Amino acid sequence: MTHSADHLHVTTPGGSYEVVVAHGALDHLPERLRHAGIRGAAWIISDDQVFPRYAPALIERLRAAGYTAHGYAVPAGETSKDLSVVARLYDWLIGNSVERRDVVLALGGGVVGDLAGFVAATVLRGIALVHLPTTLLAMVDSAIGGKTGVNHPLGKNLIGAFHQPRLTLADTATLATLPPRELRAGWAEVIKHAVIRDADLFVHLEAIADPSALRGEALAAVIRRAARVKIDIVNSDERETGERMLLNYGHTLGHAIEAACGYGDLLHGEAVAIGMHLEALIAHRLGMVEAGFVERQQRLLRAYGLPTDLPPGMPVDDLIERTLRDKKVRAGRVRWALPQRIGAATVRDDVPETVVRAVLEKATEG
Repeated sequence: MTHSADHLHVTTPGGSYEVVVAHGALDHLPERLRHAGIRGAAWIISDDQVFPRYAPALIERLRAAGYTAHGYAVPAGETSKDLSVVARLYDWLIGNSVERRDVVLALGGGVVGDLAGFVAATVLRGIALVHLPTTLLAMVDSAIGGKTGVNHPLGKNLIGAFHQPRLTLADTATLATLPPRELRAGWAEVIKHAVIRDADLFVHLEAIADPSALRGEALAAVIRRAARVKIDIVNSDERETGERMLLNYGHTLGHAIEAACGYGDLLHGEAVAIGMHLEALIAHRLGMVEAGFVERQQRLLRAYGLPTDLPPGMPVDDLIERTLRDKKVRAGRVRWALPQRIGAATVRDDVPETVVRAVLEKATEG
C-alpha cells in the first residue's frame, strides 16, 4: 500500500478509494470529487448541529465549481438512525429528481455516515457516496470500510448494506468545534485500534500528556496511524468473514450496553470503552492476558477521559440476551474479539456464558 503524507488507500472488491486526512481538506472538495470521477449533483446529508456550521460554505463552493448542490439536515443523535428518517430522505432525493450519476455527501459523525451511506446504497439501487467525517470517531473508524446501516429496536445496525464510498475526506480542522465529550468518545476507537494491531501507537498514546491539546499535523498523524489499522484490515477482509471481526473489540458488550441504556444516553465511544474494559476482563478470566494488561488499558482509557464502569442498574440477563442477537453470532455462538497482548487480538467463539456472566455480575456490584 502506498500513501503520501496525508493519503491512505482502501482497495477491496467492493471499491477502491482514497482516505485523505488533512487540516483544511474540505477546501478542496470540488477538485477531489472531479478527481474521483464524480460529475453529477451533490446531495449533502448532515445533522442539525453540523449542517449550519459547514454545509452552506460547502454548497457555495460546489456551486461555484459548477456542481448542482442540495442539503438536508436530520436531527442530531442516534435516534436518526431509523427507517422513518431513511424514508424522509428517499422522499427528498426522489422528489427532487436524484439521478444514478449523483453523489451523497455524508457530512458529520458516525450516525450521519451510517444513515447517509445506507440511503446512498439503496436509493436507485445505489449511487455514489463520499464521506466527509467531522468527528474523531468517524475519521478513524466509521467513515472507512463501507459499512452502512440503521438501528432496529432489537439491536444496533441490524439493517444495512456494505457500500464502499468513492472517497473519504477527513478535515481535522472540524475537530476544533467538536464538543469535548464527542472528541473524548472518538479516542476509544483510536485506543481500540492500538490494542488490536499497533503496539507502537498504544505507547505513543500513553506518552501524550494532554490529548485535548493535540492540534494540526500532530493530531492528523495520530488519526492517519489509527485509520491505517482499519484500512489494512478492511483491505484483507471487506465483508467481515474473518480478520475484520477484530475491529469489534469492545463492541459486543458495547452495543449491548448502548441498546440497554436507550440509544443516546451513552455515546458510542463511551459504550465501546466500557466494552473494551469488560472484554479485557473476560480475556483475563480465560487466561489470555495478564492482569497488568487490563490495568494498563484501563489507565489509558481513563487518561483520555473515557468511562470503564458499567452504568448503575444494568441488568446482567438483558446484556447477555443482547449479545446473542449480535450480528456476529453464528450458529447461536457469540464470536468475541478478545485481546492477546497490546497490539494483538483474536476471535473466539468458545467463551462460556458463565465467564461473561461472572464478569458482568462483578462489574454491577460496584
